[in-house]
Amino acid sequence: MSEYEGHQYVGVDLHRRRSVIVRQREDGIQLSAVCILNDPVALGLQIEQAGCHPDVVLEATYGWYWAADVLQAAGARVHLAHPLGVKGFAYRRVKNDVRDAADLADLLRRGRLPEAWIAPPPVRELRELVRYRAKLVALRSGLKSQVHAVLAKVGILVAASDLFGIDGRARLEKTALAGPYAQRVTSLLKLIDELDTEEALFNTRIAERLQGHAGYRAIQQLPGIGTILAAILVAEIGDIHRFASPDRLCSWAGLTPRHYESDTVVRRGTSPSRAASWCAGRWWRRSSARPPSRSPRTGPGSKPAAAETSPRSPRHASCSRWSTTGCGTEKSASWPARPHEHIGRGRRAVGQLSDPLHGAVAVLIDPACRMSHRSMGPRTAKE
Repeated sequence: MSEYEGHQYVGVDLHRRRSVIVRQREDGIQLSAVCILNDPVALGLQIEQAGCHPDVVLEATYGWYWAADVLQAAGARVHLAHPLGVKGFAYRRVKNDVRDAADLADLLRRGRLPEAWIAPPPVRELRELVRYRAKLVALRSGLKSQVHAVLAKVGILVAASDLFGIDGRARLEKTALAGPYAQRVTSLLKLIDELDTEEALFNTRIAERLQGHAGYRAIQQLPGIGTILAAILVAEIGDIHRFASPDRLCSWAGLTPRHYESDTVVRRGTSPSRAASWCAGRWWRRSSARPPSRSPRTGPGSKPAAAETSPRSPRHASCSRWSTTGCGTEKSASWPARPHEHIGRGRRAVGQLSDPLHGAVAVLIDPACRMSHRSMGPRTAKE
């Protein structure tokens, strides 16, 4: 036990083999800085010296699960630092593990720590299954691409819509390949069959784990969401109650517009590229239209100034406020509804269900609903 009896703040710079632990007092004075090997017993002994219920922060880096569990079991209030929020550590003139751990403790002590959600063990286990299945699918896609590449090298085109379907595989087996090309294709097909078996096995395990999950069943009532996508959403979102509103969920997923403003410079655009991979293009195709970038800067030769001098046609009533064209013509206004507009009806249909997961996810997958929230859209300086 430490000689200091007051409340302590502990920063842990976690690495793969070793970790650095820095303890601070409430006034910021450093009490100790210790480097330990990554071992649950050693970590628990160090936290015991921090007194009763210390506030401990560690970064959400490689292999943080075990450390968070050990710290919580030791009675500490664990905080998980978001790596993107503390990336400014890399720009310091002097950077080492002790400084990193001390800075984490400082941010926590001052109430400025960008925190990430600590998923409970059941959610982590579900994520492990879902993400590993995605890895298997990615590996299988790479193997299929290699088969297509081998056929392209020898100039053979198999007349099948799906080369790896029943008809495609039958035609592929009858294709005459010589030497190493045939050996490579045979090996690739064996590996693809093995990955098919493993994927089916993990599909069964995921379905068994989510068998009694009410949100998993209800979210599949939304148009376009099946068993696989529903499992991904449930695993990655976790506890839906950690989001105060659907807008927060869309912002977490990286689907809200980006807004950068400094002095007279205002930049607006689409979502950042670091959005979650399962919603940033794997299953959702973003609209090519983006909010127009407005800037109050004027001057000779500048684009905003040139745009102000050119006449504009009146905007049609059916035009979107994000449209990059100046107006909508009668021909464009007469086009039928887009195919994705049925999602809005699906959202209204499931909005009355008791589980709040569907309403939030319905807004997540419905672009019309997302853009209707003014709090999610970009704002001008006047607003």
